[in-house]
Amino acid sequence: MKFSIKKDVLLNSLNKVSKALSSKNLIPVLSGIKFNLTNNGLFLSASDNDISIESFIDKKDLEEINEVGSTVIQGKYVLEIIRKLEGRIVSFELLDNIKVLISCGKSEFNLNCMDANEFPNLNLEEQKEPIILRKTEFKNLINKTSFAVSTQETRPILTGINFVIKEDKLECISTDSYRLAKKLVTLQNKVNEEVNVIIPGKNLIELTKIIEEEDDDIQMHIFSNKVLFKFDNTLFQTRVLSGTFPDVNRLIPDSFEVEIKVNASEFYNVIDRAALLTSEKDKNIVKFECENNEVIISSNSPEIGKVEEEIDVEKNNDNNIKIAFSSKYMMDALRTIESKDVILCFNTDIKPIIIKDAKDKTLLQLILPIKTY
Repeated sequence: MKFSIKKDVLLNSLNKVSKALSSKNLIPVLSGIKFNLTNNGLFLSASDNDISIESFIDKKDLEEINEVGSTVIQGKYVLEIIRKLEGRIVSFELLDNIKVLISCGKSEFNLNCMDANEFPNLNLEEQKEPIILRKTEFKNLINKTSFAVSTQETRPILTGINFVIKEDKLECISTDSYRLAKKLVTLQNKVNEEVNVIIPGKNLIELTKIIEEEDDDIQMHIFSNKVLFKFDNTLFQTRVLSGTFPDVNRLIPDSFEVEIKVNASEFYNVIDRAALLTSEKDKNIVKFECENNEVIISSNSPEIGKVEEEIDVEKNNDNNIKIAFSSKYMMDALRTIESKDVILCFNTDIKPIIIKDAKDKTLLQLILPIKTY
């Protein structure tokens, strides 16, 4: 294997595949990135058994291909070396299948490498009819739901985002059993069979980090035990979680005793200030008390002190509500609201609080109240 390439072209692909590297893996070869140089171009691959990523650099984007071949180079080192090189063109040469020579300008690195045959077959297969989304829409979908996944491995199923597809509607739901996020999108193509998969939330967050902002498509190839995402010259494969996602739609009420409309950024800032005097061990509790068209937000900590702040709101009737909730959960939900106004829906002080975007009917957040009154 012998070739040369522009530093920034290689670094772009290395940054993508490095998301699948794991320092904790017991299989040494999985700490490396596989370089497979063919007459068509360079394939870079990495896997931690949970996610696998392959990035392809076309031969037209390589400076020179002298000799095809493949090897596995320690991911952590090759990434840092390429990042810190100062020249524009980087050359690679495999020596006796055990070392690789990396040179750029006056810099030269001689690295040990591993046998490419030891690297697992990633089996990055595709479906004939993938599900197609705009990249911007997909990133938006994950950003508005991933924050509500559970970080507790005691209920592994809740660490994932549930993708349910019926005809041309895709619904994403996440919950950690204290809050819930739900977003609906309309697909470009209809599916013949209903799809219901749970994809680990942390894997989807890693995926959004390597999707560039251009407004083109991303493909989802869904299998029973894995999902492959295809975009640009990149393949990203993740395992899926086995089990049944809880039926959370039954938690969402159809009607409400009181609905309150408030300026989203103003409400966020009031909650943020009230949260200053809350503590995590007490679940960051703030109290919400509505009287006519005025809401009082307060928090009280015996060790720290007390804060109280008023905010004007619009209300749909004369009913009032007193309720308490986690300021952190409310602020996480409010960050997903893009409209000027947010609608807060209440029933009683022990029933879930529903948070809606005033303009976007496809987004819904739910948080459970905390009983203090």
